[in-house]
Amino acid sequence: MWMIVGLGNPGSNYDDTRHNIGFKVIDELAAAAGIDCRKLEKSAAVGKGELQGKQVLLVKPVTFMNNSGESVAALAKFYRVPPGRVLVVADDLDQPTAQVRLRQRGGHGGHNGLRSIIDRMGGTQDFPRIKIGIGRPSGPIPIASYVLQPFNKAERPEIDTAVQVRSCALAP
Repeated sequence: MWMIVGLGNPGSNYDDTRHNIGFKVIDELAAAAGIDCRKLEKSAAVGKGELQGKQVLLVKPVTFMNNSGESVAALAKFYRVPPGRVLVVADDLDQPTAQVRLRQRGGHGGHNGLRSIIDRMGGTQDFPRIKIGIGRPSGPIPIASYVLQPFNKAERPEIDTAVQVRSCALAP
């Protein structure tokens, strides 16, 4: 089984924010594969199904970004999913908007959701991740405020395409 985790913050007020790009990918995957992700388990919205002939657990932690590791580690332990089969989808400030990067392993790069997962999974960095660029703010705006802003009209088509392409690459 693969566990595909989209990072974000719960609540409709965060739906279209930069930090919720991981949730968007999970939503697209679930829709494409007909997987219902409304079940709450281990502080996450989860859905079980099949993608490209593989059993998957789609996960959206509802613990807020900085505590994502709580539900990710608990689910990985419960379903006996090794770190190498926990694929995390997250936003990335250091990539230009909509640029996608796949890493097989690595540090948190300052991302608190990834930091939480690494901490809660016993310090291992050996899990793959898809990082979708959200760019850096162009002006003197605090990072915490920037990641909680929605994409602007010029960025929206690029982000929507990046989310759909990532979802299609993973979906049947």
